[in-house]
Amino acid sequence: MKNIANHIIKSIAIITSTIVLTMCSDWLGEPQPAKSGIDDYFIVGGENAAIQAINAVYVPLQWEFGQVYCAEWFIGDIASDDALKGGQSTTDIRDAYDIDNFKVSDNNAILLDWYQLNFHGIARANFVLEQIPILEKDLTLNESMKNRLLGEAYFLRALYYFRLVRVFGEVPLITKVIDDEGDWKQPKAEVKDIYDQIFSDLEEANQKLWRVSELPDADIGRATKGAAQAMLLKTHLYYAQFDESHYAIAKRWGDSIINSNQYSLELKYADNFSLDNENGRESVFEVQYAEEATSDYGNFGSLPHFGATRGTFTTVLTRSRSTEFPTYLTEGVAEGWGFNKPTQDLYDEFEEGDLRREASILVLDANLMTNPDEEIYLGTSFLSRKYTLMDSLNVAIWKAHATRSPINIKLIRYADVLLMYAETANESGDFNTAKGILNQLRAVRRAEIANPATQLSDFPNYVNRKTGVSFTDNQAGLREAIRHERRVELAMESHRWFDLVRWGIATETMNAYKANETPEVQAEMSDFEKEKHEYFPLPQYEMDLGGFNQNEKWK
Repeated sequence: MKNIANHIIKSIAIITSTIVLTMCSDWLGEPQPAKSGIDDYFIVGGENAAIQAINAVYVPLQWEFGQVYCAEWFIGDIASDDALKGGQSTTDIRDAYDIDNFKVSDNNAILLDWYQLNFHGIARANFVLEQIPILEKDLTLNESMKNRLLGEAYFLRALYYFRLVRVFGEVPLITKVIDDEGDWKQPKAEVKDIYDQIFSDLEEANQKLWRVSELPDADIGRATKGAAQAMLLKTHLYYAQFDESHYAIAKRWGDSIINSNQYSLELKYADNFSLDNENGRESVFEVQYAEEATSDYGNFGSLPHFGATRGTFTTVLTRSRSTEFPTYLTEGVAEGWGFNKPTQDLYDEFEEGDLRREASILVLDANLMTNPDEEIYLGTSFLSRKYTLMDSLNVAIWKAHATRSPINIKLIRYADVLLMYAETANESGDFNTAKGILNQLRAVRRAEIANPATQLSDFPNYVNRKTGVSFTDNQAGLREAIRHERRVELAMESHRWFDLVRWGIATETMNAYKANETPEVQAEMSDFEKEKHEYFPLPQYEMDLGGFNQNEKWK
């Protein structure tokens, strides 16, 4: 299952140096004797060169370190009511503290890294989309393979733009290779235009990509037709916050992926987050990581920062700072840094007996804490568990490297698809379909429980733990239930903040959360400002380079 990750790693140096050298050739003068350009590279390399080029487009998805650590959960979880920053102290990764407490400015290093790494991916996708169409077909690079590789590039460009637009709103829209210094400064595009490009790219991807069942084993993990359909469902659902007609469009794409019969729910929820079950039956698209011995702490103090990631930092970043060390590991190898700490508010959202809580949140036994002063952050000792590769006793079950692990990060699971589909059905007026899909998911999760008769009942026969009363059996009640289910099903997977924003309930949710937090947490948090804090400020560094202005609410 790690083949695609290893192929990506091997392709980075070759294709990246080719892109950089060629894009700079107009500024550096005529090519020198014995030097190769893009045309030479692709002619000699054939299909292999094309595959290496598309592999390089996947690489920025793996990056979690630039100026500072910048995994997506620093925004998707920590900005929300699901998680606190954590770490050793409030000053440990100060940029994350600012995101957690709505104190960000335009010089936040996490936001700059997020902006840059996604535009790296876009630039690489643009390169592939210009070069592969002009390659001549041969015995291996046939029309079907060319289409698949182009489909992967369209999918990835759309994904990178989606990751940008839902964090910043307006950003430059660049769909060509920038190889002339006169084109360097690009204006910002309106949010609608960015989404239109995303929709167009994903529709192209859907036409060209293969189904997951059609991929050879060595290519499992690449973008597929199902991934494109899931992203079309997701992006139209997100755009419905601006235009409700997109609920119906999103539902049609949900029909496509569900009716393809390519995916199903894991019978054991925790299997979604095990090394042995990566790219499994519930996986629609995940970031591929691999064990790689030369990984380091992130290239501190040297340039370039991006590109050091082979394994994921998320494992060490989110593990306990009080790890017990099994005899086969050297002390110091298994310990964690304690970031992305689940809140009491999230813990209380789960229904009693729901096994998803134990798979998502690790509750530390005080007797196992070897370093309690650093483990408890503003009164909270919960730990994010999904990617920590630790057992129920808080013992590492894998950690051969001091900073990296090979566990993949799940960007789209089939459970996410089902809940998005239920939401589109409910908002489109198809109440019975939405209700059936929600209960289908809950039935699978209920089947794991030793005494399922009284646990995870079908909608509407269970209690909303926030209000203490049962959900009402109508559209409004089902909307509430679906939102609850998304929070517990996808806990600590970087979805929560973006859900709150697109639902238009970030202000009231964050204000209610703050009011119920501990005095220590309340003392750190700034007030949430409606129609400002839903998005983050554009980095000043990029505004200076691009010659564009800050987005309206952050001026």
